[in-house]
Amino acid sequence: MRAEAQDVAVRPGALRAVLIDLDGTLLDTAPDLALAANRVRAEFGLADLGVDRIAQFVGKGTDILVHRALRDDLDGRVDGPDFDRAKHSFERHYGEINGTRSRVFERVPEALEEMRAAGIALACVTNKPRAFTRPLLERMKLMERLDAVVAGDEVARRKPHPDLLLEACARLGVDPSGAMLIGDSHNDALAAAAAGSASVLVETGYNEGEPVHDLAGTQGVQGIFPTLYDAAQWLLARARGVQAQA
Repeated sequence: MRAEAQDVAVRPGALRAVLIDLDGTLLDTAPDLALAANRVRAEFGLADLGVDRIAQFVGKGTDILVHRALRDDLDGRVDGPDFDRAKHSFERHYGEINGTRSRVFERVPEALEEMRAAGIALACVTNKPRAFTRPLLERMKLMERLDAVVAGDEVARRKPHPDLLLEACARLGVDPSGAMLIGDSHNDALAAAAAGSASVLVETGYNEGEPVHDLAGTQGVQGIFPTLYDAAQWLLARARGVQAQA
């Protein structure tokens, strides 16, 4: 663990739900996203970008990814008809390849099963649209291990706003103060803090190209771990410690 508890904290015995980001946390989806984005760039006469570069553009939803990928710029914007054309093209290409090159991070299924066995409800909260999220989770055989899934177009505002987390907690019947988010980015940490939940972060993800360990000390971040499995083991150890003391 590389960060200590900050302002927002879940008491060890109060944890009822874990909310989990998708891209970079449950799955490495960058290869699929890069392939789709590069097909769009080709249609505009642009050269391919590397997977690592396109991974930096992930995290704030499809629209932002399209803007960034077409301009090769984190702050890039594509206006009017060009954006509409690029977005429709990306959705078509990504829909065709969604999950073909993505992979489940090591020991994720085991981590999910162990948390559920401990009585913790699980939800996936992602900025990715529902049309891509559910087929991807089903293809990766993770859907049946989750109690709820909330996608970016099912709420008014995506992360870093708290709407996804609040909706997940409502579906699970859990107060946000009893939920912990596992994510891979500053957006995740901000969303959790805004929802009144704590968070832990993993180093497997993208975080818009910035090292996730730079977020040590961010409000509500309880720890930074190499993988989701490591984060789950820490959460479970806390829960077992409380039970042993009861």
